[in-house]
Amino acid sequence: MSTEWVVKIILENWPMFLRGAGVTLLIALVGTILGGIIGLLIGVIRTIPMPDRGVKRVVLKVTNTILTIYIEVFRGTPMIVQAMVIFYGSAMAFGLDMDRLVAAIIIVSINTGAYMAEIVLGGIVSVDKGQSEAAHAIGMNHVQTMYNVVLPQVIRNILPATGNQFIINIKDTSVLNVISVSELFFQTKSIAGNNFRYFESFFVASAIYLFLTLTATIILRIIEKRLDGPDNYKKISTHIHVEKKETGMNV
Repeated sequence: MSTEWVVKIILENWPMFLRGAGVTLLIALVGTILGGIIGLLIGVIRTIPMPDRGVKRVVLKVTNTILTIYIEVFRGTPMIVQAMVIFYGSAMAFGLDMDRLVAAIIIVSINTGAYMAEIVLGGIVSVDKGQSEAAHAIGMNHVQTMYNVVLPQVIRNILPATGNQFIINIKDTSVLNVISVSELFFQTKSIAGNNFRYFESFFVASAIYLFLTLTATIILRIIEKRLDGPDNYKKISTHIHVEKKETGMNV
């Protein structure tokens, strides 16, 4: 690898690298947010108690079946195949002429939603059932219980997994070059095609991907730490717990 060529490629093509990194971040961020919303909605629907009989039971069963199929299909197929089917397949079957960036966001959102649905469901199950029972006892319905009691805890619990999904999406946007989305990989491929220095060009791209993922990891860890509260609160809580235990008080 020639260091001179790496520097030359950066100096001559930094606007393209910057544009590609920006599109990559945009798709990954918006896709993760929309996918998280889809996952939350599916998680809430899949935890609705099944009625004993009637139309509501049939509707809920059909809905759960459709959601299960959606989750299994999008978790069981590669995103690159999903991109080809959604973008080119929809154009051939329905005559849709989607903007490539919009199509990319839709693809990442739907794909992420399938993974986030399972993550959210696991987060809901991990919350103590006694809290839901107490909420129902004071007159809350399922939606109110989820919104006021369960989901605030779930969001905090699934934050590390959500952050991990965001980092995965930053890297997986590279497959969207098959539908000519001008993200980082597509821009790098264009740069390498112009100068025929593939190793140096993709070395720069890999450094940018690494920078993006490391920065996202650091920011997410800061957010998690802030949500956990100050360290002195934890120390005080532990100290009080120990004192109560030593004096024989019920904790």
